Amino acid sequence: MMHPRNIRRIKQILPFVAFWVIFSSVYSFVEYGIIGNNEYYPSTGNLYDFKGNFVFGLVVCIIVGLLQGYIEVFWLRKRFIRHPLWVKITLKTLFYLFFISFFLIIFSTLNSLINFTEGNLNLAFGELQKFAGSFAFWSIIIYISVAVAIAILFSEMSQHLGDGVLYNFLFGKYHRPLCETRIFMFLDMKGSTTIAENIGHKKYFDLLKEYYSDMTDAILETSGTIYQYVGDEIVVSWTKKEGVYQNNCIRCFEKIYKVIEQKKDTYLTQFGTVPEFKAGYHIGEVTTGEIGIIKKDIIYTGDVLNTTARIQSECNAYNAQALISGNLLNELQKENPIEFAQIGELTLRGKTEPIQLYSVIFGE
Repeated sequence: MMHPRNIRRIKQILPFVAFWVIFSSVYSFVEYGIIGNNEYYPSTGNLYDFKGNFVFGLVVCIIVGLLQGYIEVFWLRKRFIRHPLWVKITLKTLFYLFFISFFLIIFSTLNSLINFTEGNLNLAFGELQKFAGSFAFWSIIIYISVAVAIAILFSEMSQHLGDGVLYNFLFGKYHRPLCETRIFMFLDMKGSTTIAENIGHKKYFDLLKEYYSDMTDAILETSGTIYQYVGDEIVVSWTKKEGVYQNNCIRCFEKIYKVIEQKKDTYLTQFGTVPEFKAGYHIGEVTTGEIGIIKKDIIYTGDVLNTTARIQSECNAYNAQALISGNLLNELQKENPIEFAQIGELTLRGKTEPIQLYSVIFGE
């Protein structure tokens, strides 16, 4: 099975390819609608071939889309992570425009060599000079600028809303409520009120940003989805399949713990404290759907959420790092056993059967 981080990166790169293919196809058909069966471009006198341009354009756009997606995901996004959205879109558009303009010149030359000049380089350069000096060339640059800006905006909005959320809105996955089984982890920082009072609310906010940032990779590497940030509490969710695979949901806590331990000196230097946390886990059926008119959101509803919150609140009573329900323990993979100890049960209002609680024992 491919690593979740690589799956996520591929999902982030592919939309750039899709955007370029769509914009290239639209441009080719609009151009054909204007030029028709003419053999030359009216504005430049360059040779015109719809089929050759269309196929060559698709190939080039797939390559450009992959390159832009790779540059964005692996390099450029990190450089602008702390900039406002309008700055990101403006500067990234200018960067890609320079990159793509260069690529467009190469593409035009190759297209002339392959389709029109029978490999004659001098003729190909002549065609390029006529093309680059015409309004047709600059109209393509403007069109590409709009395409790039839209692709970047889509990417940024997808990042802002969270993995998969924008796609779910776009394709209406949860337009009609669906019932599904999901695993939830409620992870809460210990003593947050005292920490905020000791270091001040502004510095405490910086601590939360660092804290949530440090746990991001652990969540992604275990196929988790961040459902909500509630102050100093984060709610992470998995589908049943992804959560029990290699016990991803439990490994997520362990990975977060290791990251915070590795950075404890940094936390002590910057904030004078190292955040500690506790977590509660449960599995159950939820109804998932879109709500809202002014502001839309995708939410989960069901007893599993309230139960998970109650399980997490019991961590203090049992002095436990992480508590899981018996329901979830029964679903976890036996091939990757975890250490646990049964420590009690939780009786919920309106329920006849108590929930068995187990404390997860993590290795040093």
